[in-house]
Amino acid sequence: MRLADAGKVVVISAPSTVSVREIERFVRQHKSWIDEQRKEASTSLMAQAEAATPEEVAAWREVVSACVPPLIAAWEPILGVKAGNVVYRNMKSRWGSCQPATGRICINVRLALYPPECLEYVVVHELCHLLERGHDSKFYALMDRLMPDWKERRAKLR
Repeated sequence: MRLADAGKVVVISAPSTVSVREIERFVRQHKSWIDEQRKEASTSLMAQAEAATPEEVAAWREVVSACVPPLIAAWEPILGVKAGNVVYRNMKSRWGSCQPATGRICINVRLALYPPECLEYVVVHELCHLLERGHDSKFYALMDRLMPDWKERRAKLR
């Protein structure tokens, strides 16, 4: 069982052998937990981001666009790469993206709501894609070598 869409929707998956009646009973038994999780989700950073005004998004963009260039400048020589164009977007489902062919990197402006180490993690993650395109063992070995605490940083974004 999980919550989706900032706590607005409860998603339940069950084997096909489980009846609807059993699922309904399960939901009733866990109603207090569901209510608690929905309340928590509604106050989460992502829920706040969903309700942001254009002015707030512009402020986030300003913060992130001021912080990213120095991070890229610091990490490019460490990785031996050169990023291309950097763009900043208000995205719902990604923290960043990279187009290795052009070096273009896209960073989510919502990272302004999170600790600075999360932004650095996303920048390094995207720069690593200039060397390793996918999320395979080579990519994660590179992340482990460059940023040993990357998993803890990523966990703060979840």
